[in-house]
Amino acid sequence: MSTATEDLDLAELDELRTAHQQIRQQIARQIVGQDDVVDQLLIAVFARGHCILEGVPGLAKTLMVNSLARSLSLEFNRIQFTPDLMPSDITGTEVLYEDRTTGARELRFVHGPIFANLILADEINRTPPKTQAALLEAMQERQVTVGGHRHPLPDPFFVLATQNPIEQEGTYPLPEAQLDRFLFKIFINYPTPEEERRIYRITTGVEQPEITPLISGERIASLQRLVRRVPVSDQCIDYSMDLVRATRGPAHGGPKYIGDWVSWGAGPRAGQALILASKARAALAGRPSVSIDDIQTVARPVLRHRIVINYNAQAAGESSDSIIKRLLEDIPVRKGAADAAVADVFRS
Repeated sequence: MSTATEDLDLAELDELRTAHQQIRQQIARQIVGQDDVVDQLLIAVFARGHCILEGVPGLAKTLMVNSLARSLSLEFNRIQFTPDLMPSDITGTEVLYEDRTTGARELRFVHGPIFANLILADEINRTPPKTQAALLEAMQERQVTVGGHRHPLPDPFFVLATQNPIEQEGTYPLPEAQLDRFLFKIFINYPTPEEERRIYRITTGVEQPEITPLISGERIASLQRLVRRVPVSDQCIDYSMDLVRATRGPAHGGPKYIGDWVSWGAGPRAGQALILASKARAALAGRPSVSIDDIQTVARPVLRHRIVINYNAQAAGESSDSIIKRLLEDIPVRKGAADAAVADVFRS
């Protein structure tokens, strides 16, 4: 039986690393700065996950997603979520057609905007839960069911949702069950003075930089399968498990302050997300295995929307990110497992 490292195509891994660098260069032609955000988006794409982007208006969230879609040669649709949006406005609906020659009538399914490779769910918290729930089946099963018939979505398929953190009047916060379906929650911050100066110069000129498509949807699906084959040691799996279980409080091996500040910890899907995102990060860097640093780097975007802090934490000035930061400092890496065999459960 071959090992996971032998099963991994190193030439293909190098191709992915090169493609990662080229995609970043293409996106940088339209997006100034935000390197960490772009990296996290690419990790999510190649880990086959969905993302929430949170930031104040005017930080180019829509342009960033559009630039990503064009650099990857993906079909892109934007859905503007509003209070009057209905589920059928997203998924599509059945329409009665009549054949004028025979008079026969039949129901035909008309695809909604969700039938694309990359969906921007703009201001997802502006629409009621009934419409938000229309995304759940699409995100988890990559299909929609209308009139008892299942309609598969294109492959690859990603949902990138945006939220405005400063205007909460008239919004419908996503339930925890739906938040858990997102691989990452990504914060987009203000640019530095140098980056902001470049933004003004680039966006107010006559010529606008164009983006060249680099990878087809079929090739992305192939590279996603490559990411799945990246080996991960028992040490990394144990560390991911310890980190996730620690968010549930002292009864699960977590520190005392978790019991004081966290109402609900992360579930097993968080551990799966940590491993997959770490595999994608390692693969995009051209490395043939996952490291502890990979797990620590993706921990914040993976966990920040999966733990629910209470009033005590808010009163103490703590946030999800600050609590995760303390956990990363306090949860030790288990010793003596650095050379452990790769866990079979994570092999493709």
